Amino acid sequence: MVHLSVELNSDYVVLQADPELEAIRQRRMQELMAQRGIGSQQNSEQQKAQEEAKREAEEQRQMMLSQILSSEARERLARIALVKPEKARGVEDVILRAARMGQIAEKVSEPTLIKLLEDINTRTTQQTKVTIQRRRSVLDDDD
Repeated sequence: MVHLSVELNSDYVVLQADPELEAIRQRRMQELMAQRGIGSQQNSEQQKAQEEAKREAEEQRQMMLSQILSSEARERLARIALVKPEKARGVEDVILRAARMGQIAEKVSEPTLIKLLEDINTRTTQQTKVTIQRRRSVLDDDD
């Protein structure tokens, strides 16, 4: 509840806030600002921790790929990633999954990678069939 003192002048009304109430309001505002500051620090720390975890996971992923792929295959995959990053990421996922399951016994060479890419392309591309039906109009029958 706000305590105001009212001072009446002939031309206007002056509202003055209670000084004690104003001091309490200022302290509370500072407390809220401090809490938000601490909260934002915690948020930024959480964000930093999440970013660090993502960075470490990506480094581990790249290290595993460097162990699995030959240098030529890595170069080809890097070129693909420049054009189609989501496709390269999908191929990397397939390779990593196969390696984790023990399906890859030696380093993946460039020809093997090309074959894998072709297999993925044939599975993912859908053939579109277009059929054009021409309707005959009444005028065409008169010929």
